[in-house]
Amino acid sequence: MNMQLRHSYARPEAPARTARAVEYDLLAKTTQRLRQAWAQRKQDFPALVAALSDNEQVWSAFAVDVADRENPLPSALRARLFYLYEFTAHHSRKVLDGDASPEVLADINMAVMRGLRGEVAGA
Repeated sequence: MNMQLRHSYARPEAPARTARAVEYDLLAKTTQRLRQAWAQRKQDFPALVAALSDNEQVWSAFAVDVADRENPLPSALRARLFYLYEFTAHHSRKVLDGDASPEVLADINMAVMRGLRGEVAGA
């Protein structure tokens, strides 16, 4: 048996990650890419397009999830999250047209990340 396989069998299983942790990490990486791509937009505009597209895909997945009637979140929160998806799509187009910066998108992601960590606004 090779060393890598032996090591794999010897390791205790990593604890399963929660959906919140996965969503948090996804938003953190997407937000970082948005900010980096914006800073480098003159040298690498395609990276900005890709970062905006990835951010929209994240929000599209959230929208599908919160539109599900079986979603356990309160309906008012689900509606606000769906609105953020719509805003993100609209604002991303403005960024691509050169009429806005993605900073508000990063701010929205950060606010949701705080919620995923259980932080209370203003705390």
